[in-house]
Amino acid sequence: MLGIEKLPELAGPGSSRSKRSRAAMIQSLELDQGVLAKDLTKNRRIVMPSWTEDEEVKELQQSYCRNKVRTTKYTFLSFIPKNLFEQLHRFANVYFVFLGALNFVPIVNAFQPEISIIPIVCVMSITAVKDLWEDQRRRKSDQKVNNCLCDVYDRKHLRYVERRWAEVCVGDLVRLCCNEIIPADMVLLHSSDSNGVCHIETANLDGETNLKQRQVVRDLSQQGSEFIPENYSSRIECENPNNDLRRFRGFMEHPGKGRVGLHSENLLLRSCTVRNTETVIGIVVYAGHETKAMQNNSGPRYKRSKLERRLNMDVLWSVALLLLMCLISAVGHGVWLSGLQNAIFMIPDDTHPALAAFYLFWTMIIVLQVLIPISLYVSIEIVKLGQIYFIQNDLNLYNPVLDTGVQCRALNITEDLGQIQYLFSDKTGTLTENRMLFRRCTVAGTEYPHHENAISLEQYEAQGCGDADHSLTLRSRASKKSLSCKSLSCNRSSVSLNTLTAESDTHSVHDTLHRHTPGAFSSTMECAVVPDPQLHVKLSTLSSPIRSPLQQDAAEISHILDFFLALTVCNTVVVSSPTQPRHVVQMPVVRTPLRSLEEMKAMFQKLSLPRFPYSPSQNTDTPPSLTKKLFARGRSATYFPNCNPQTPIKTLQSPITPSGTPTSTPSTPVTPALLPSGAWGEDVDNIQKDKDNFADETESDDEDEAEELLYEAESPDEAALVQAAKAYGCTLLGRSPEQVLVAVPGTGPLSITLLHILPFHSARKRMSVVVRHPLTGEVVVYTKGADNVIMELAEAEDGFSREVIKRTQKHLDQYAREGLRTLCVAKKVMEEQEYKAWLKRHEYAETSIENREELLLESAERLETNLTLLGATGIVDRLQEEVPETIEALQEAGIKVWVLTGDKQETAINIAFACKLIRPTDHLLMANCDSKEACEAQLHELQLEIKQVTNGGASKDDCSSDCVLVIDGRTLDYALQKELQEPFLELTCRCRSVICCRSTPLQKSQVVRLVRDKLKVMTLAIGDGANDVSMIQMADVGIGISGQEGMQAVMSSDFAISRFKFLRKLILVHGHWCYTRLANMILYFFYKNVMYVNLLFWYQFVCGFSGSVMTNSWVLIFFNLLFTSIPPLIYGVLDKDVSAETLLELPHLYESGQKSQAYLPSTFWLTILDAFYQSLVCFFIPYAAYAGSDIGVFSFGSPINGSALLIILLHQVIESRTVTWIHATLLLFSVLFYYAFTLLFSITCVTCNSPTNPYGIETKMMSEPLYYLVCGLTTVLALLPRILFRAFCNTIFPSDLVKAQKMERLSAQDYFSSLKKWRENKAAQKPVPQNLSVNADMPHLTDCIAE
Repeated sequence: MLGIEKLPELAGPGSSRSKRSRAAMIQSLELDQGVLAKDLTKNRRIVMPSWTEDEEVKELQQSYCRNKVRTTKYTFLSFIPKNLFEQLHRFANVYFVFLGALNFVPIVNAFQPEISIIPIVCVMSITAVKDLWEDQRRRKSDQKVNNCLCDVYDRKHLRYVERRWAEVCVGDLVRLCCNEIIPADMVLLHSSDSNGVCHIETANLDGETNLKQRQVVRDLSQQGSEFIPENYSSRIECENPNNDLRRFRGFMEHPGKGRVGLHSENLLLRSCTVRNTETVIGIVVYAGHETKAMQNNSGPRYKRSKLERRLNMDVLWSVALLLLMCLISAVGHGVWLSGLQNAIFMIPDDTHPALAAFYLFWTMIIVLQVLIPISLYVSIEIVKLGQIYFIQNDLNLYNPVLDTGVQCRALNITEDLGQIQYLFSDKTGTLTENRMLFRRCTVAGTEYPHHENAISLEQYEAQGCGDADHSLTLRSRASKKSLSCKSLSCNRSSVSLNTLTAESDTHSVHDTLHRHTPGAFSSTMECAVVPDPQLHVKLSTLSSPIRSPLQQDAAEISHILDFFLALTVCNTVVVSSPTQPRHVVQMPVVRTPLRSLEEMKAMFQKLSLPRFPYSPSQNTDTPPSLTKKLFARGRSATYFPNCNPQTPIKTLQSPITPSGTPTSTPSTPVTPALLPSGAWGEDVDNIQKDKDNFADETESDDEDEAEELLYEAESPDEAALVQAAKAYGCTLLGRSPEQVLVAVPGTGPLSITLLHILPFHSARKRMSVVVRHPLTGEVVVYTKGADNVIMELAEAEDGFSREVIKRTQKHLDQYAREGLRTLCVAKKVMEEQEYKAWLKRHEYAETSIENREELLLESAERLETNLTLLGATGIVDRLQEEVPETIEALQEAGIKVWVLTGDKQETAINIAFACKLIRPTDHLLMANCDSKEACEAQLHELQLEIKQVTNGGASKDDCSSDCVLVIDGRTLDYALQKELQEPFLELTCRCRSVICCRSTPLQKSQVVRLVRDKLKVMTLAIGDGANDVSMIQMADVGIGISGQEGMQAVMSSDFAISRFKFLRKLILVHGHWCYTRLANMILYFFYKNVMYVNLLFWYQFVCGFSGSVMTNSWVLIFFNLLFTSIPPLIYGVLDKDVSAETLLELPHLYESGQKSQAYLPSTFWLTILDAFYQSLVCFFIPYAAYAGSDIGVFSFGSPINGSALLIILLHQVIESRTVTWIHATLLLFSVLFYYAFTLLFSITCVTCNSPTNPYGIETKMMSEPLYYLVCGLTTVLALLPRILFRAFCNTIFPSDLVKAQKMERLSAQDYFSSLKKWRENKAAQKPVPQNLSVNADMPHLTDCIAE
C-alpha cells in the first residue's frame, strides 16, 4: 500500500501541485488506510490489557467470545422442538410419523389412530430420553468447568482476585500456579523460572503425557523478579481463532520498541496443566469457544459402514415392494368394486371405484407399514454397543504393560473390520518398537562398527533382560524397585517425573545397562551404549596429558568433536534429574575461548589440572553427584567438576544475549569456570585443597549414585543420539532457551549460546540449531536429518570433503542393508555479516502473520546450504513381537499389505524381509525415476516383467503373485498424478504387496484415497505418529497405536491398540464375528417383517381387498416391536459361527467377509422369497383347515399369529450357529410373553379394539386341538424347505466356514489332525513360486535378522 511518506516521491521533483490537492490526496490515502485497517481486523485479532484506554480496542475486545463454554445442545424450552427436528432428519422416522398422521384421516384409516402411533412414539421417546441424559451430563460438566476459579488481575483493587472461568475475558491477565489447569488460551508474559521457561502437560488436549516447554515472549525484561501488571502496556496482534494446535502466528508491539514475533511456544493452551513451574502469568487472547481446545472439540467420529450403505439400498427395495403390494391391493379393490352390482352387503356409496381404489392405496400403506423395519436401526445401534463391549473386554487384546486394551472410538463401523481388503501400515513404531539403540556411526569418512556394543546387547537379551525391557511404559522410566514422583513447589499430587532406581549396586559386565536412569524414550536399551575402542582412543587425546594429536589428526578430531556436539545440541531434549525440575541451569561465566586443540592441550599442561576424563571410573565426580550439584536449588554458587562446592565462584557478569540477536562480542563466548574462588589467573595452589574438601563429599554422593540425568525427547531417535554422545563424554547437562550446558571431554562443562532452533519439518526432513561455538566463538549451524537430503546439501569444498562424502555414502548403504535407521549430521560456519543478513530476513518471517510458515520454511532452506558433512549414525529399531506372524496371517486372509514409510529404500526392504512381508522367493520390482516420462515407461516395463515372471498368468487382482513393488517418494509423486494413476494401480494389483519409501504424510493419504476410490475396496490404515493421522482419517477404518510418538494417531483413529500383533485377532476374529452377526441379523429383520406383512397381504385376496386385517391392532403393532425383537439382539451380540481359535489357525476363512458372502444381493432376495413362501404356508394351511366353518375373523387370525411366531423364532434357530441357555431362555420368554399377552388381552379387553370385540377369542381357540395341529403342521411345512436347502448345500457344496464348523465338532486329536491336513491342502493348491533371486539391484538382501 502506498504510504503518506511516499508522497514526495510520487509528486516528483518538478511537481507544482497546490497544497490543497496534496491535502486532498493525503486525506484520500488516510481513508484508504482506514478501510484497509478495518479489513485487516477481520483477519486478525488485536489484544491489549483489559484496562486499556483505547476505546476502539476496548470495544473490539468486548465483541470477542467470553470464556463461558456451553457444549449442551438443548435448553429447557428448546429441547422438545429441537430434538424432534433432529430425529425427523431420519427418513424412517419421517415415514412412520407420516403414516401415523395418515391414520387419523377417517377415509383411509385402517385401525385405531391412537394405536398406530405407538411404535414411532416408543422409538422416538427412547431416543429423546437418551439424548436428554447425554445433554444433562454435558450440562453438569459445563457447570463444573465454568465454576472453576483462577486469579485475574483487577485494576481497581491493584491485586489478583479470584474469578470464575466463565468471567474471564480477552485481555485479562491471569496468574496460575503449579498443577493448575489453564482456563483460556494465553500468551505467556512471566514465569517464576529465571530463564522464562514454563512447562505444560497437554494430556487433556492431545493425550500426550510428556511435558512441553513454553517460553516467555522475548524482550520482556521482568523474569526472575515480580511481574508488575501496571507496567505492561504492549499490544498483541495475532491471527483469528483456529483449530491448529501447533500453530500460533502474531506479534507483540512494545511501546516505543519494535515488534517481537509470537509463536506456538509463547501460547498456553486451555485445558493444559502447568507443571514444574511455581507461577506463570499470561494475557488471554482466545476465550471460550474460540480457544483451540474448543475448536478441536468436534465430538465423536461418525462413519457409514459398507454394510449400512447396503442396508439403505435394501430399505429402498422394501419401499418399492411395499408400494407394489399396495398398488396390487388398490387395483384389486377397484376391480372388485366394479364387479359388484347392487350387492346387499354393501352400504350405498357414491364413491367411484377408482377413487375408492386410491383411498385404499393409502389404507394399505398403513396396514403394511411394518414391512419397513422401524426397530432395525435402533436394534443395530444396540448390537454394535454389545459388540464393542466384548471387543474392549477381550483379555487377549489387553496390554498389561501399558494397562490398556482396545479402544473403540467409532461406534458404528465394527462390521467393517470383517471386510478389509487393503491394509496400509506405517513402519516405525507400528511394525517396529520405535525404541532406538545407537549401533554404529561414521565420522569424517571413518566407520566405527561398535562391535562390543552389539555383543553387549546380545548378551543382555540372552540373560533375559531383554524381556524385562518390554515391561517399560512410556512414562515409567523402567523402574524395577521404586517409582518416585516429585514436582517443584507443588503441594498437590502430581506425576511429572517418573524415575528409576537401580536394583543393586553390584558391578557386573552389564552394569551400565542396569544402572542407567532413562527418561521418556530412554529405556535401558537406549541408554546402554558401549563406545567403540577406536573412536574412544581418538577422543581421549582431548583429555590425555601424555598423548598429543598429530597435525594430520587434528582435522579429524575436530570433525569428531563437532559430530558429537551436534548430536548433543541439535535436538529438543528436555533435561532433568529424578528429584529436581527441568532446565535449572546456573548462568555460566565468561572466559577466553580456545582457538584450537593445541591450545586446549597447552592450557591443561600449564595449569596441571586433572583432565576431564572419559572413563566414568576415573571421574572424581560421578555423574549422579554432578547432576545433584547442577540441579541444586537455592545455592548461589555454581558447581563444576573438581571444585569445592561450598566455595562461591566469582563470575564476570555479562548480559544475556536474547535469542535471535547477535552478541556484540562474538569472539568471547561464555563457558563455565573451571576454578573455584576466582578467575583463570589466580593461584592454583588451592586446587589440591579443593580436591581434598571434595573428597569428603564423595561418600554422601555415593548414596545418590543411582540419580542421573533424565532425558525426555520428542522422538526416540533424539534420545538414542543424546545417550550415544553421553557415552563418549559429550553429556547434555542442561538446557535453557538461550544456552545449552554440555560436558565435553577435556574441558568439562561448556555453555553454548543457542541463537536459533529451526525445528524438524516434514518438507525439509531435517532440523538445525544455530549456536556460538564454545571454542571458536563462531556462528555455527548444526544440522541433522534424512541422509538423502543432507547428502544433497553437503558441499565438497576440497579433496578431503569429497572423500568424506564418498565414504559416508558407502557406509550409509551398508547401514541400510542391515536395516538400520540412518541419519546424517552436518555443520556450516557462518561469517558475522552473512549471519546478520540472514537474521534480518528471519526476524521478518518470525513477525509475519500471513504466510509465516512458508516464510520460515524459506528462511530455513536459505540457511541450510553448503553444509560440511560430519558423519552419519545407524540406529537399530527392533521389530515388535509377533509382527511376522501377524503379517503372514493377514496375507493368508487375502488382505494386501502395503507399507508406507519415510525410511530409506534399503532399510524398508530389510525390515520387510524381517517381518515376512517379502519372502526369499519373491521378485522385487524397483521403481526409481527422476521424471514423469521415465516413470510412465518404467511402470509399463514392470508390468511386462510381471507377465514374464508369472508366464502371463497373473490376473489383475491376483494376491498370490510373487512380485513385490518397491517405489520411492519421488516416483510415487509422479505415479499419483492423474495420467499415471491407472497404470500404477494396474501394476500394484498384480503385486502381492507394495512398499512406498521416502513417502510424506500427504503422499500416504493420497495413496490410501487413490486405492479406496479407484478400486472400490475396503481399506484400513494403521500408524502410531502424527505423520500418520491423514492416512488414518482417509481410510475406511483407521487404527492408531498408542506407541512412543504421542497420542495424535490414537486421537484421530476409529480403533486404538497398543501393539501391532493385536491387529490379527481384532480383524480375523472380531471383525469376522461382527460382520457375520450383523449381516445375519439385518437379513433376519427383513425376513420376519416381510413374512408377517405378507400374511396381511394374502388376507386381502379373501376380503375383497378391503384393507381389513384378521388380527387385532394391538397384536399387529406389538408383534415385531416386542414379541420377536429381543432374540435377534442376543444373536447379533453372541452368535459365533466359528471359534476364535479356528479363525486364527485358518486365516483364509476371513475371505468370506471380504466377499460379503453373508449379505449378498442374491442372499437378500432369497431371504425375501423364503419369507413369501413361509407366509403362503402360514396363511393358507389355516385357511384350508377352517374353510367352511363359522369362526370369526379374529378367530381365524389366532392360529395364523401363533404359527407365524413359532416359524419366525425357529427360523432364527436354524440360521444361528450357537445355541446356549441364554438363547433358549429368550426364545421361551418370547413365546410365553406372546401367549400371556394375548390371553390376558382376550380375558380382560372388551372395548380395546373398537368396533370389534376380541373378548374370549384366544381362550376359545386355544382350547381346541385343531389349533395346535394347525400350528404344528404349518410350522413344519414352512421351515422344511429351509432345512432341506441348508442340509443339501452343507453336504454337497460345503463352504470353508461349514467345513470349519464340522471340524470343531471332532475330538481334540482329530481336530488337530484335520487342521494339519487342511493346511497342507491349501498349501498344495497355491502355485509353486519360481526360484527367483531378489532383484539384481539388491543381491545382498537374502536373509535378514530382526534385531
